[in-house]
Amino acid sequence: MSVAGPWFLSELAAGCVGWLLLLSPLAILIARRRHGSGLIYGACALASCALALVALLALLSPSPPAAIELAVGLPLGRTILGYDPLGAAFALIINVATTLVSGYAIGYGAHAREPQRVVPFYPAFIAGMNLVLLSRDAFSFLVGWEFMSLASWALVASDHASAENRRAALVYLIMATGGALTLLFAFGLLAGPSGGYGFAEMRRAAHVAAAPLVLVLALIGAGSKAGLVPLHAWLPLAHPAAPSHVSALMSGVMTKVAVYGFIRIVFDLAGPPSWWWSLPVLVVAGITTLLGVLYALMEHDLKRLLAYHTVENIGIIFIGLGLALAFEASGLKAAAALSLTAAIFHVFNHSLFKSLLFLGSGAVLHATGERDMERLGGLIHRMPVTALAFLAGCIAISALPPFNGFVSEWLTFQAILLSPQLPQWVPRLIVPAVGATLACAAALAATCFVKAFGMTFLGRSRSTAAAEARETDGWSQVAMLLLALLCLLAGVLPGFVMDALAPVMKLLLGARLAVQSSEPWLRIVPIDSARSAYDGALVLGMIAIAAAATALIVRRFASHALRRAPAWDCGFPDASPATQYTAGSFAQPIRRVFGGVVFRAREHVTMPAPGDTGPARLEVELHDTLWEALYAPVIRLVDAVTARVNLLQFLTIRRYLTLVVSALVLLLIIVGATR
Repeated sequence: MSVAGPWFLSELAAGCVGWLLLLSPLAILIARRRHGSGLIYGACALASCALALVALLALLSPSPPAAIELAVGLPLGRTILGYDPLGAAFALIINVATTLVSGYAIGYGAHAREPQRVVPFYPAFIAGMNLVLLSRDAFSFLVGWEFMSLASWALVASDHASAENRRAALVYLIMATGGALTLLFAFGLLAGPSGGYGFAEMRRAAHVAAAPLVLVLALIGAGSKAGLVPLHAWLPLAHPAAPSHVSALMSGVMTKVAVYGFIRIVFDLAGPPSWWWSLPVLVVAGITTLLGVLYALMEHDLKRLLAYHTVENIGIIFIGLGLALAFEASGLKAAAALSLTAAIFHVFNHSLFKSLLFLGSGAVLHATGERDMERLGGLIHRMPVTALAFLAGCIAISALPPFNGFVSEWLTFQAILLSPQLPQWVPRLIVPAVGATLACAAALAATCFVKAFGMTFLGRSRSTAAAEARETDGWSQVAMLLLALLCLLAGVLPGFVMDALAPVMKLLLGARLAVQSSEPWLRIVPIDSARSAYDGALVLGMIAIAAAATALIVRRFASHALRRAPAWDCGFPDASPATQYTAGSFAQPIRRVFGGVVFRAREHVTMPAPGDTGPARLEVELHDTLWEALYAPVIRLVDAVTARVNLLQFLTIRRYLTLVVSALVLLLIIVGATR
């Protein structure tokens, strides 16, 4: 018999969620007052920090905390709240990032013109995400999911004067509603005829026949919120529309709650997987990874670029989840534990570096009023702290050591290399192809963030706004630097994270990485030390020694003393900043390779007359083929149907009554025929 852990942890977590919900109406009253928004954001930071500490205690506890039951919920039902290792791990992940994002918002939100449009929904958004993770029944899970969706929709629509933002909010609301509906169906199938909506009851029911349909519904429902292709359409619309600290939460945190929902349903509630379950997950994840980074490379809007990279990283996470399903179904528990550890480790890493990058883009946007990288440049001289933090995020998301993004992607590759152990030939064929896709995406991601950092912070300013930019406030600087430090620490000391995830592996797979349990925190060993190992501290030391040696050699053997001089101008005096390398220049080689297939790219060149030294003009036409193939036809159909249905509102009262009576008669006929 299992013994419940500390009884008070569930009460503390539920109390923090309740406190966040109470902050929403309070924010309506004080948002417009001096420092009112800062007080709300500060309270959110404290509540998130408390939730992170509670989750850490629950994760380290020898047994899960005792759940609490509330006399609310479905008729004759109850609501059960409490952390298990999976919920505690994700609560720790999202609340670490949320604490720092809320700290950033104290300074960033003080500049908002109409804070009452944002501040009241912010604590409700955080509360909804935490309620999902705290839930132990389908009712409270879906209530938290809807709180999260509706609050984030209100935040996206906060600047509703813009038609572009209204469109983004509408698309997001439609996708969120569809995703919630599919999750409702999935829980209904898991509950079965008995109608038990507690997670414990669903595990006991184990409806094997319905499990494949549950997998599909979970992939659609969670995938639409996480951003799997082709359900990613809302991300590049909603993230630029929302305030930057909200974008950081939506991209770095909310999408991870969706990943949690998929893991909870498929790995915990749906029963033992079949080997073929991994196939749709791996295929969709591989396509998502490659298309996400390709779309990001074509973007010049900094926030849209980051949104597409969220799509790419969600694909990486689901590659790990697909591998875990394949290995678990084949009885390869250690390989499954490695794959799932890599996936959840990347969840943690992405929550840090993507939050950092969105906060950095918010600082740039506030300082310059620009998101277009073609109008930025030179900001490293005027915003050095933001540039340093943003550079750390770029290194991390590019999967370069010694930062955290390298570790989780390296673990994913280590899991891919175990695919020859799979007994079925189909996954043995698909997994290497997915691995090649991941390798290609990793290289393209590094290229993309060379572009993002170079165009934003290096070179000469391309606009007056960039030339006159000033560093962001102290709160924002501290939050970004702490996130950058966490990205470095998680890469140098990954053993802490892997050990913390061991209870999750035991809960879901009944296994853990056996070798890792005997290794020090400075070194990680996925399978066997003779096969592969990684020592982040050693890598950091080698990089530091190489950098110091290079600087010493240059200083010692340089033929001339250091001097500053104007950059070579190719013989043209006072060259315009427009002659610099552009964001489009970085993307041009990739566009030439993939553009015809993925974007239906067309280039139009206008040359000056012979003998004229005037400028030539290049126009590039790109199309979102997924939107045009999948969503545009549906939109046209809906427009046509609604145009016809809209005629009903101009009928007379007599015809309205006739329609109502006719509908009532038809309903009575149907009821009578079915009895």
